Amino acid sequence: MGLLHDIDFEQYPEEHCQKAPELLRNAGVGEDIIHGVCSHGYQLTVDVKPEHEMERVLYAVDELTGLIGAAALMRPSKSVRDMELKSLRKKSKSTKFAAGCSREGIRQGCEMLGWDLDELLQKTLDAMCSCEDEIKETASE
Repeated sequence: MGLLHDIDFEQYPEEHCQKAPELLRNAGVGEDIIHGVCSHGYQLTVDVKPEHEMERVLYAVDELTGLIGAAALMRPSKSVRDMELKSLRKKSKSTKFAAGCSREGIRQGCEMLGWDLDELLQKTLDAMCSCEDEIKETASE
C-alpha cells in the first residue's frame, strides 16, 4: 500500500484518493488493497475509513513522513539518522514549520492506533532511518 497510496496524486491532485480505485482496478489490484490506498485520505478527500492496522499506520504516517522529511532538510546532515525524538517533537508542535502537514491527521492516526504521539514519532523516525539510503538513491535516479 505504501508504494501505491499516492497513485493518483500527480495526475489528479484535486481528486486524490478518488481516482485511485479506477486506476488500481484497471491494473488488476484487489479490493482490499484499493480500500487501504483510499483510506489514507479519510475525512480529507474520501469517506473510506482505515479499518486494518496497516491502513491506520498509513493514515497516521502519511503527513508525518513529510514533516520528518522537512525537518531532516533543515539539519546540517540533511539526514534523519541523527535526528532525536526531542527535536522532532519540537518541530511537530510548531504549526509554522511544515505548515502543510496536517497535525490533526497525525493526531487522529495516533488515536486510531492507540499510540501516543511519541510512540508514532519514534517508530516513524526509526523506519525512515532504516531505509534512508534506498530512498535517496531512488530519488536521485
